[in-house]
Amino acid sequence: MTDILKSILAINPNAKVVVRGDDITQIEWHNGTTPIAEADILAKQKELVTAYDKVKYQRDRAEAYPSIGEQLDLIYHAGQGGDAFQAAIKSVKDKHPKG
Repeated sequence: MTDILKSILAINPNAKVVVRGDDITQIEWHNGTTPIAEADILAKQKELVTAYDKVKYQRDRAEAYPSIGEQLDLIYHAGQGGDAFQAAIKSVKDKHPKG
């Protein structure tokens, strides 16, 4: 789950704040930073988690794609066609479709 500090900074990137133990009740606001309501922080946290989960396919694809060196090798050995390269990329995209 997204931590409390990231949620606060997503609401106010200039916030001067300390969060102890990622505990919503242990927030210290500093240097005149206007406190943000707990409900707003938790709502932002939920929003960030949803956004992160929505692009899981991107993280899965990044891990599954052949390395850049392997991709270039596929293209080189294929000459102008590039069928092996396209097949390798397509198999990853098929295995990890967009949400």
